Amino acid sequence: MHSRLTEGSGRSAQGPDSQSSAQTVIFTDGSCIGNPGPGGWAYVIHTADSTCEMFGGQTHTTNNRMELRAAIEGLNALELPGRVTVVTDSQYLKNGITRWLRKWKASGWQRSAVGGGRREVLNRDLWEELDDAVSRHTVCWQWVRGHTDHAQNNRAHELASAAARAARGRGRGGP
Repeated sequence: MHSRLTEGSGRSAQGPDSQSSAQTVIFTDGSCIGNPGPGGWAYVIHTADSTCEMFGGQTHTTNNRMELRAAIEGLNALELPGRVTVVTDSQYLKNGITRWLRKWKASGWQRSAVGGGRREVLNRDLWEELDDAVSRHTVCWQWVRGHTDHAQNNRAHELASAAARAARGRGRGGP
């Protein structure tokens, strides 16, 4: 498995060595202790052959940045292009990639500001990175309500929360 790891990353389980033509599902989540504050991201990839989990964290970030990072890392972990469903509990992530991104790019990464005028799109660096990661696959985006009975979403949340706690410890001079 190939994945670009960020500060404080870790992995568990077997990673997919390759993608078959079968559907791949990536469950993603981001977490932040305070906003901004220490944060974590995680994904759980299910393929026909395997399950792979990955997580990482940063000492100072936002929840939205961690949601984006989880999707980027999950898509970049896939070695071969394919059909992918990304399941997220983040409306920001789902709406951004399915509804807003095209408009942002067409307007030179500007968005409407409250009270009129234009403002720079927040997290542009990560939106551009996500746009690149998505371009290698055929992606379907699915939103689920967070912290409910969805086992894979709950697992991604557990991993992202643990990564945020670990990042908080690093920010306090911890390991």
